[in-house]
Amino acid sequence: MTVHSAHTTLLEEAAAAAEGVPGVAFLKPGLAERLRSALSRPAPPAGRARPAGVRMTADGDDGSWHVEIQVVVARQARAVDVARAVRARVRDRVAALTPARPAPTVTVTVTGRV
Repeated sequence: MTVHSAHTTLLEEAAAAAEGVPGVAFLKPGLAERLRSALSRPAPPAGRARPAGVRMTADGDDGSWHVEIQVVVARQARAVDVARAVRARVRDRVAALTPARPAPTVTVTVTGRV
């Protein structure tokens, strides 16, 4: 597995973990998804796209990850509770997939409510 595909897999796992939290309506769509829906074209089949609403970078010399998640929350849910649950679930999932690295830091931003 290449470094790029491993990074993409971690991004996908982090996105899936966040989307699975009760109260998360969806991850914040990126510009490509907005344009694609506005133009009503199907997604291009070539390669895997980076999940929208998730960014992951190496954090410092210790090799830990910093994960940024942007979510839109369902109106009936308390945003603070959803953000805490997303942070915990993503941190646990990434830590389980990268046991040789220190625990990741996770930042969750609630960008909207629906």
